[in-house]
Amino acid sequence: MPASRLTGIRPTVFAEMSALAARTGSVNLGQGFPDEDGPADVLAAAVAAVTGGANQYPPGIGIPALRAAVAEHQHRHYGLEVDPDTEVAVTTGCTEGIAAALLGLVEPGDEVVVLEPYYDSYLAMLQMAGGVRRPVTLRAPDFRIDLDELRAAVTPRTRFVLLNSPHNPTGTVLTRAELEAVAALAVEHDLTVITDEVYEHLVFDDAGWPGHVPIATLPGMAERTLTLSSVGKSYSLTGWKVGWASGPARLVSDLVAAKQWLTYTSGAPLQPAVAHALTAHPDYPAALAAELQGKRDLLVSGLNAAGLPTTLPQGTYFATSDVSGLGWEDGMAFCLALPERAGVVAIPEQVFYDDPRGPGRHLVRWAFCKRPEVLREAVGRLSAADLTGG
Repeated sequence: MPASRLTGIRPTVFAEMSALAARTGSVNLGQGFPDEDGPADVLAAAVAAVTGGANQYPPGIGIPALRAAVAEHQHRHYGLEVDPDTEVAVTTGCTEGIAAALLGLVEPGDEVVVLEPYYDSYLAMLQMAGGVRRPVTLRAPDFRIDLDELRAAVTPRTRFVLLNSPHNPTGTVLTRAELEAVAALAVEHDLTVITDEVYEHLVFDDAGWPGHVPIATLPGMAERTLTLSSVGKSYSLTGWKVGWASGPARLVSDLVAAKQWLTYTSGAPLQPAVAHALTAHPDYPAALAAELQGKRDLLVSGLNAAGLPTTLPQGTYFATSDVSGLGWEDGMAFCLALPERAGVVAIPEQVFYDDPRGPGRHLVRWAFCKRPEVLREAVGRLSAADLTGG
Protein backbone atom coordinates (compact mmCIF):
# COMPACT_ATOMS: atom_id res chain seq x y z
CA MET A 1 0.00 0.00 0.00
CA PRO A 2 1.29 3.50 -0.76
CA ALA A 3 1.86 6.01 2.02
CA SER A 4 -1.25 7.67 3.43
CA ARG A 5 -0.29 10.96 1.78
CA LEU A 6 -1.14 9.26 -1.55
CA THR A 7 -4.51 7.88 -0.44
CA GLY A 8 -7.22 8.69 -2.94
CA ILE A 9 -4.84 9.89 -5.65
CA ARG A 10 -5.54 7.77 -8.71
CA PRO A 11 -2.81 7.02 -11.29
CA THR A 12 -2.50 9.80 -13.85
CA VAL A 13 -5.21 9.49 -16.47
CA PHE A 14 -2.71 10.34 -19.22
CA ALA A 15 -0.75 7.13 -18.71
CA GLU A 16 -3.97 5.12 -18.58
CA MET A 17 -5.40 6.53 -21.78
CA SER A 18 -2.14 6.50 -23.74
CA ALA A 19 -1.71 2.82 -22.82
CA LEU A 20 -5.29 2.22 -24.00
CA ALA A 21 -4.50 3.90 -27.32
CA ALA A 22 -1.39 1.76 -27.82
CA ARG A 23 -3.19 -1.43 -26.87
CA THR A 24 -6.12 -0.84 -29.23
CA GLY A 25 -4.27 0.83 -32.11
CA SER A 26 -6.47 3.90 -31.70
CA VAL A 27 -5.76 7.47 -32.78
CA ASN A 28 -4.49 9.09 -29.58
CA LEU A 29 -6.14 12.48 -29.09
CA GLY A 30 -5.75 12.06 -25.34
CA GLN A 31 -2.29 12.98 -24.07
CA GLY A 32 -1.12 16.41 -25.21
CA PHE A 33 2.05 15.77 -27.17
CA PRO A 34 2.65 16.79 -30.79
CA ASP A 35 3.66 14.28 -33.44
CA GLU A 36 6.22 16.63 -34.99
CA ASP A 37 9.43 17.97 -33.43
CA GLY A 38 10.58 21.55 -32.91
CA PRO A 39 13.25 23.45 -34.90
CA ALA A 40 15.89 21.22 -36.50
CA ASP A 41 18.81 23.36 -35.36
CA VAL A 42 17.58 23.13 -31.75
CA LEU A 43 17.72 19.34 -32.06
CA ALA A 44 21.18 19.70 -33.58
CA ALA A 45 22.25 21.88 -30.65
CA ALA A 46 21.33 19.05 -28.27
CA VAL A 47 23.37 16.58 -30.33
CA ALA A 48 26.30 18.99 -30.34
CA ALA A 49 26.03 19.36 -26.57
CA VAL A 50 26.15 15.57 -26.13
CA THR A 51 29.16 15.13 -28.38
CA GLY A 52 30.76 18.26 -26.96
CA GLY A 53 30.86 16.88 -23.44
CA ALA A 54 27.84 18.47 -21.71
CA ASN A 55 26.96 15.18 -20.06
CA GLN A 56 27.74 15.66 -16.37
CA TYR A 57 25.75 17.34 -13.62
CA PRO A 58 24.86 20.93 -14.44
CA PRO A 59 24.28 23.36 -11.55
CA GLY A 60 21.18 22.57 -9.52
CA ILE A 61 19.55 25.87 -10.49
CA GLY A 62 20.39 25.38 -14.18
CA ILE A 63 23.23 26.41 -16.46
CA PRO A 64 23.94 30.15 -16.65
CA ALA A 65 23.16 30.33 -20.39
CA LEU A 66 19.65 28.97 -19.94
CA ARG A 67 18.89 31.13 -16.91
CA ALA A 68 20.03 34.17 -18.90
CA ALA A 69 17.86 33.07 -21.85
CA VAL A 70 14.81 32.75 -19.57
CA ALA A 71 15.44 36.22 -18.13
CA GLU A 72 15.74 37.60 -21.67
CA HIS A 73 12.54 35.79 -22.67
CA GLN A 74 10.60 37.36 -19.78
CA HIS A 75 11.88 40.82 -20.70
CA ARG A 76 11.43 40.49 -24.46
CA HIS A 77 7.87 39.21 -24.37
CA TYR A 78 6.48 40.84 -21.23
CA GLY A 79 8.82 43.60 -20.04
CA LEU A 80 9.54 41.70 -16.81
CA GLU A 81 12.98 42.22 -15.24
CA VAL A 82 14.36 39.15 -13.45
CA ASP A 83 17.89 38.47 -12.25
CA PRO A 84 19.14 35.26 -13.91
CA ASP A 85 21.38 34.50 -10.95
CA THR A 86 18.80 34.76 -8.15
CA GLU A 87 15.35 34.94 -9.74
CA VAL A 88 15.42 32.06 -12.25
CA ALA A 89 15.73 28.30 -11.71
CA VAL A 90 15.61 25.46 -14.24
CA THR A 91 13.26 22.56 -13.48
CA THR A 92 12.59 19.10 -14.90
CA GLY A 93 9.61 20.31 -16.86
CA CYS A 94 6.83 22.41 -15.43
CA THR A 95 5.45 19.38 -13.59
CA GLU A 96 8.49 19.34 -11.32
CA GLY A 97 8.23 23.10 -11.05
CA ILE A 98 4.68 22.71 -9.70
CA ALA A 99 5.79 19.98 -7.28
CA ALA A 100 8.78 21.94 -6.01
CA ALA A 101 6.80 25.16 -5.66
CA LEU A 102 4.06 23.53 -3.60
CA LEU A 103 6.42 21.43 -1.48
CA GLY A 104 8.72 24.38 -0.94
CA LEU A 105 6.07 26.99 -0.13
CA VAL A 106 2.87 25.42 1.21
CA GLU A 107 2.58 24.59 4.92
CA PRO A 108 0.16 21.85 6.04
CA GLY A 109 -3.27 23.42 6.41
CA ASP A 110 -2.61 26.36 4.08
CA GLU A 111 -5.52 26.96 1.75
CA VAL A 112 -4.79 27.25 -1.97
CA VAL A 113 -7.30 28.70 -4.43
CA VAL A 114 -7.17 26.72 -7.66
CA LEU A 115 -9.14 26.89 -10.90
CA GLU A 116 -11.20 23.76 -11.47
CA PRO A 117 -10.88 21.66 -13.64
CA TYR A 118 -7.18 21.39 -12.96
CA TYR A 119 -4.17 19.52 -14.33
CA ASP A 120 -4.04 16.32 -12.29
CA SER A 121 -0.62 16.93 -10.75
CA TYR A 122 -2.10 19.92 -8.86
CA LEU A 123 -4.35 17.65 -6.79
CA ALA A 124 -1.57 15.16 -6.12
CA MET A 125 1.03 17.70 -5.08
CA LEU A 126 -1.34 19.80 -2.98
CA GLN A 127 -2.28 16.66 -1.08
CA MET A 128 1.37 15.65 -0.60
CA ALA A 129 2.20 19.16 0.63
CA GLY A 130 -0.72 19.12 3.07
CA GLY A 131 -2.45 22.02 1.35
CA VAL A 132 -6.22 22.49 1.34
CA ARG A 133 -7.82 23.04 -2.08
CA ARG A 134 -10.28 25.89 -2.51
CA PRO A 135 -11.60 25.26 -6.03
CA VAL A 136 -13.17 27.94 -8.22
CA THR A 137 -15.01 26.14 -11.01
CA LEU A 138 -14.87 27.25 -14.65
CA ARG A 139 -18.24 26.07 -15.97
CA ALA A 140 -19.11 24.94 -19.48
CA PRO A 141 -19.61 26.11 -22.10
CA ASP A 142 -17.72 29.41 -21.64
CA PHE A 143 -15.35 28.39 -18.80
CA ARG A 144 -15.04 31.90 -17.31
CA ILE A 145 -14.22 32.80 -13.71
CA ASP A 146 -17.25 33.58 -11.57
CA LEU A 147 -15.87 36.55 -9.63
CA ASP A 148 -18.30 36.05 -6.74
CA GLU A 149 -17.13 32.43 -6.36
CA LEU A 150 -13.53 33.61 -6.57
CA ARG A 151 -14.00 36.09 -3.74
CA ALA A 152 -15.90 33.54 -1.65
CA ALA A 153 -13.06 31.03 -1.99
CA VAL A 154 -10.67 33.24 -0.03
CA THR A 155 -10.77 32.80 3.76
CA PRO A 156 -8.43 33.87 6.58
CA ARG A 157 -6.54 30.58 6.07
CA THR A 158 -5.90 31.18 2.36
CA ARG A 159 -2.23 31.71 1.52
CA PHE A 160 -1.87 30.95 -2.19
CA VAL A 161 -3.53 31.06 -5.60
CA LEU A 162 -2.48 28.33 -8.03
CA LEU A 163 -3.31 29.84 -11.41
CA ASN A 164 -3.23 28.31 -14.88
CA SER A 165 -3.72 30.40 -18.02
CA PRO A 166 -3.89 29.52 -20.86
CA HIS A 167 -5.89 26.85 -19.08
CA ASN A 168 -5.57 23.08 -19.39
CA PRO A 169 -7.94 21.31 -19.98
CA THR A 170 -10.52 23.88 -21.12
CA GLY A 171 -8.42 26.02 -23.50
CA THR A 172 -9.61 29.19 -21.74
CA VAL A 173 -7.32 32.23 -21.75
CA LEU A 174 -8.04 34.52 -18.81
CA THR A 175 -8.90 38.10 -19.70
CA ARG A 176 -7.12 41.07 -18.21
CA ALA A 177 -10.26 41.80 -16.17
CA GLU A 178 -10.25 38.29 -14.72
CA LEU A 179 -6.55 38.52 -13.92
CA GLU A 180 -7.05 41.93 -12.34
CA ALA A 181 -9.70 40.42 -10.06
CA VAL A 182 -7.26 37.70 -8.99
CA ALA A 183 -4.54 40.30 -8.48
CA ALA A 184 -6.80 42.54 -6.37
CA LEU A 185 -7.59 39.61 -4.06
CA ALA A 186 -3.92 38.66 -3.85
CA VAL A 187 -2.91 42.16 -2.83
CA GLU A 188 -5.83 42.61 -0.43
CA HIS A 189 -5.22 39.31 1.37
CA ASP A 190 -1.43 39.15 0.94
CA LEU A 191 -1.57 35.96 -1.15
CA THR A 192 1.27 34.44 -3.16
CA VAL A 193 0.36 33.45 -6.73
CA ILE A 194 1.95 30.39 -8.33
CA THR A 195 1.15 30.56 -12.02
CA ASP A 196 1.51 27.75 -14.55
CA GLU A 197 2.03 29.36 -17.96
CA VAL A 198 3.29 26.48 -20.09
CA TYR A 199 0.87 27.42 -22.90
CA GLU A 200 1.80 31.12 -22.69
CA HIS A 201 2.52 31.49 -26.41
CA LEU A 202 -0.21 29.19 -27.73
CA VAL A 203 -3.06 31.72 -27.86
CA PHE A 204 -5.15 32.11 -31.01
CA ASP A 205 -5.75 35.40 -32.78
CA ASP A 206 -9.54 35.09 -32.53
CA ALA A 207 -9.49 34.84 -28.74
CA GLY A 208 -11.01 38.31 -28.48
CA TRP A 209 -8.13 40.02 -26.68
CA PRO A 210 -4.43 40.48 -27.36
CA GLY A 211 -2.76 37.29 -26.25
CA HIS A 212 -1.65 36.00 -22.90
CA VAL A 213 -1.15 38.45 -20.02
CA PRO A 214 1.18 37.16 -17.28
CA ILE A 215 -0.29 38.08 -13.92
CA ALA A 216 3.20 39.12 -12.79
CA THR A 217 2.93 42.14 -15.11
CA LEU A 218 -0.06 43.60 -13.21
CA PRO A 219 0.47 46.27 -10.52
CA GLY A 220 1.59 44.85 -7.19
CA MET A 221 2.06 41.32 -8.54
CA ALA A 222 5.73 40.96 -9.57
CA GLU A 223 6.77 40.79 -5.92
CA ARG A 224 4.24 38.06 -5.05
CA THR A 225 4.18 35.86 -8.17
CA LEU A 226 6.17 32.72 -8.97
CA THR A 227 5.88 32.02 -12.71
CA LEU A 228 6.37 28.50 -14.11
CA SER A 229 6.79 27.56 -17.76
CA SER A 230 8.74 25.22 -20.05
CA VAL A 231 10.08 24.66 -23.53
CA GLY A 232 7.90 21.58 -24.11
CA LYS A 233 4.67 23.07 -25.45
CA SER A 234 5.95 26.28 -27.06
CA TYR A 235 8.67 24.48 -29.04
CA SER A 236 7.12 21.01 -29.57
CA LEU A 237 9.72 19.33 -27.35
CA THR A 238 7.52 17.84 -24.63
CA GLY A 239 9.80 14.85 -23.99
CA TRP A 240 12.77 17.03 -23.10
CA LYS A 241 11.16 17.98 -19.78
CA VAL A 242 13.04 21.27 -19.40
CA GLY A 243 11.15 23.99 -17.58
CA TRP A 244 11.86 27.00 -15.42
CA ALA A 245 10.62 29.17 -12.60
CA SER A 246 11.05 32.93 -12.36
CA GLY A 247 10.06 35.51 -9.80
CA PRO A 248 11.23 37.03 -6.52
CA ALA A 249 14.46 35.51 -5.19
CA ARG A 250 12.78 34.35 -1.96
CA LEU A 251 10.13 32.36 -3.88
CA VAL A 252 12.64 30.87 -6.32
CA SER A 253 14.90 29.95 -3.41
CA ASP A 254 12.07 28.14 -1.63
CA LEU A 255 11.27 26.22 -4.83
CA VAL A 256 14.94 25.23 -5.20
CA ALA A 257 15.04 24.11 -1.56
CA ALA A 258 12.48 21.42 -2.46
CA LYS A 259 13.71 20.76 -6.01
CA GLN A 260 17.20 19.81 -4.78
CA TRP A 261 15.65 16.73 -3.15
CA LEU A 262 13.51 15.82 -6.17
CA THR A 263 15.82 15.66 -9.21
CA TYR A 264 18.52 18.08 -8.01
CA THR A 265 19.25 18.66 -11.71
CA SER A 266 18.63 17.05 -15.10
CA GLY A 267 18.92 17.43 -18.87
CA ALA A 268 22.58 18.49 -19.04
CA PRO A 269 22.86 18.46 -22.87
CA LEU A 270 19.29 19.69 -23.31
CA GLN A 271 19.72 22.87 -21.29
CA PRO A 272 22.11 24.57 -23.76
CA ALA A 273 19.82 23.51 -26.61
CA VAL A 274 16.83 25.11 -24.86
CA ALA A 275 18.87 28.29 -24.34
CA HIS A 276 19.50 28.25 -28.09
CA ALA A 277 15.77 27.78 -28.79
CA LEU A 278 14.79 30.77 -26.65
CA THR A 279 17.44 33.10 -28.07
CA ALA A 280 17.67 31.99 -31.71
CA HIS A 281 13.96 31.28 -32.29
CA PRO A 282 11.95 33.79 -30.24
CA ASP A 283 9.22 33.89 -32.91
CA TYR A 284 8.84 30.12 -33.36
CA PRO A 285 5.99 29.81 -30.82
CA ALA A 286 3.91 32.44 -32.66
CA ALA A 287 4.22 30.49 -35.90
CA LEU A 288 3.34 27.30 -34.02
CA ALA A 289 0.23 28.96 -32.57
CA ALA A 290 -0.93 29.96 -36.05
CA GLU A 291 -0.46 26.39 -37.25
CA LEU A 292 -2.30 25.01 -34.21
CA GLN A 293 -5.21 27.36 -34.83
CA GLY A 294 -5.83 25.69 -38.18
CA LYS A 295 -5.66 22.26 -36.55
CA ARG A 296 -8.04 23.43 -33.83
CA ASP A 297 -10.55 24.53 -36.45
CA LEU A 298 -10.24 21.24 -38.29
CA LEU A 299 -10.90 19.19 -35.17
CA VAL A 300 -13.61 21.35 -33.62
CA SER A 301 -15.63 21.56 -36.82
CA GLY A 302 -15.29 17.79 -37.26
CA LEU A 303 -16.37 17.07 -33.69
CA ASN A 304 -19.42 19.29 -34.01
CA ALA A 305 -20.35 17.64 -37.29
CA ALA A 306 -20.03 14.22 -35.62
CA GLY A 307 -22.61 15.19 -33.00
CA LEU A 308 -20.15 16.15 -30.27
CA PRO A 309 -20.91 19.75 -29.17
CA THR A 310 -17.49 21.36 -28.69
CA THR A 311 -16.37 24.69 -27.26
CA LEU A 312 -13.92 26.68 -29.40
CA PRO A 313 -10.78 27.07 -27.24
CA GLN A 314 -8.84 30.36 -27.11
CA GLY A 315 -5.48 28.67 -26.56
CA THR A 316 -3.53 25.51 -25.61
CA TYR A 317 -3.61 22.12 -27.40
CA PHE A 318 -7.12 21.16 -26.27
CA ALA A 319 -10.83 21.33 -27.05
CA THR A 320 -13.71 20.22 -24.82
CA SER A 321 -16.88 18.40 -25.88
CA ASP A 322 -20.05 17.83 -23.88
CA VAL A 323 -21.29 14.25 -24.35
CA SER A 324 -24.27 14.57 -21.99
CA GLY A 325 -26.73 14.26 -24.86
CA LEU A 326 -25.40 10.88 -26.00
CA GLY A 327 -26.77 8.73 -23.19
CA TRP A 328 -23.55 7.82 -21.38
CA GLU A 329 -23.34 7.64 -17.59
CA ASP A 330 -20.34 9.97 -17.70
CA GLY A 331 -17.29 10.98 -19.72
CA MET A 332 -15.23 8.09 -18.37
CA ALA A 333 -17.72 5.53 -19.68
CA PHE A 334 -17.71 7.30 -23.05
CA CYS A 335 -13.88 7.41 -23.24
CA LEU A 336 -13.45 3.78 -22.22
CA ALA A 337 -15.90 2.67 -24.93
CA LEU A 338 -14.54 5.02 -27.61
CA PRO A 339 -11.55 2.90 -28.78
CA GLU A 340 -13.84 -0.03 -29.60
CA ARG A 341 -16.60 2.16 -31.02
CA ALA A 342 -14.44 4.52 -33.09
CA GLY A 343 -10.74 3.71 -32.73
CA VAL A 344 -10.05 7.05 -31.02
CA VAL A 345 -8.85 7.92 -27.50
CA ALA A 346 -9.80 11.06 -25.54
CA ILE A 347 -9.57 12.18 -21.90
CA PRO A 348 -12.57 12.32 -19.51
CA GLU A 349 -12.39 15.70 -17.81
CA GLN A 350 -14.26 14.57 -14.70
CA VAL A 351 -10.93 13.34 -13.28
CA PHE A 352 -9.85 17.00 -13.10
CA TYR A 353 -12.67 17.93 -10.68
CA ASP A 354 -13.05 17.37 -6.94
CA ASP A 355 -16.47 15.83 -7.59
CA PRO A 356 -16.34 13.47 -10.59
CA ARG A 357 -20.13 13.55 -10.74
CA GLY A 358 -20.26 17.34 -10.70
CA PRO A 359 -20.05 19.94 -13.49
CA GLY A 360 -17.38 18.06 -15.44
CA ARG A 361 -19.16 14.72 -15.42
CA HIS A 362 -19.87 14.63 -19.17
CA LEU A 363 -16.97 16.69 -20.50
CA VAL A 364 -14.30 15.16 -22.72
CA ARG A 365 -10.95 16.65 -23.76
CA TRP A 366 -9.37 16.19 -27.20
CA ALA A 367 -5.83 17.17 -28.24
CA PHE A 368 -5.42 18.83 -31.64
CA CYS A 369 -1.59 19.10 -31.60
CA LYS A 370 -1.39 16.41 -34.30
CA ARG A 371 -0.73 16.38 -38.02
CA PRO A 372 -3.80 17.34 -40.09
CA GLU A 373 -4.03 13.87 -41.62
CA VAL A 374 -4.19 12.35 -38.11
CA LEU A 375 -6.98 14.73 -37.12
CA ARG A 376 -8.88 14.00 -40.32
CA GLU A 377 -8.56 10.26 -39.67
CA ALA A 378 -9.88 10.70 -36.13
CA VAL A 379 -12.79 12.87 -37.28
CA GLY A 380 -13.65 10.37 -40.00
CA ARG A 381 -13.71 7.51 -37.51
CA LEU A 382 -15.89 9.47 -35.09
CA SER A 383 -18.29 10.52 -37.83
CA ALA A 384 -18.74 6.92 -38.95
CA ALA A 385 -19.21 5.49 -35.46
CA ASP A 386 -22.26 5.03 -33.27
CA LEU A 387 -21.40 7.24 -30.29
CA THR A 388 -24.63 6.82 -28.34
CA GLY A 389 -24.60 5.19 -24.93
CA GLY A 390 -26.51 2.08 -24.01
